[in-house]
Amino acid sequence: MKKLMLRGIVVGPVQTNCYFLKNEETQEILIVDPGAEQERIIYALDKLQGKPVGILLTHGHYDHVCAVNELREHYKIPVYAAKEEEPLLADSQQNLSAAWSGVPYKVKADALLEDEEEIQAAGFEITTILTPGHTSGSCCYWIKDEEVCFSGDTVFYGSCGRCDLPTGSMSEMKKSLNKIFAMLPDKTVIYPGHGEVTDAEFEKKNNPYL
Repeated sequence: MKKLMLRGIVVGPVQTNCYFLKNEETQEILIVDPGAEQERIIYALDKLQGKPVGILLTHGHYDHVCAVNELREHYKIPVYAAKEEEPLLADSQQNLSAAWSGVPYKVKADALLEDEEEIQAAGFEITTILTPGHTSGSCCYWIKDEEVCFSGDTVFYGSCGRCDLPTGSMSEMKKSLNKIFAMLPDKTVIYPGHGEVTDAEFEKKNNPYL
């Protein structure tokens, strides 16, 4: 029986999707990509009446991380990211915060995850899928039992994230897209970092980058 209650808000100047994953059995909540507006995020979490227990980062760009440090301190919770993204998270030039937001911002993850590593968080079993392309340490988080995947800026509806920013690579992106869609069952619902929801079946048939 599924136990995920999924909510979210759109934050920041480039309309980043910040997701809240609440386990209805344990009342624990995971936060995915809190990119800005920590006070709005805290307000939204308060309304959910659960206990935040962790932050999942799909990658280190400023528009996905610029509320992380404040939320970690507020809730005293760990931050998860792919091991390969550690240098970009720590570099305000590469993560674009210095140039694009005007406020240099750095993040140090508490847990650095390997490709296909499974973690237990908020009562969910989550598989980390390393998907370089948008950045070298971009990843997706797949909760198989709940039939959902959080794709950051790897998979968009009918498209993929841009590859012309620091550590990006279109050749790696194409490999990553083929990799993730070989893993995800057709009925998996995909929640991207920007824009509308999609699913694996649609993308396998229609994504031009596959």
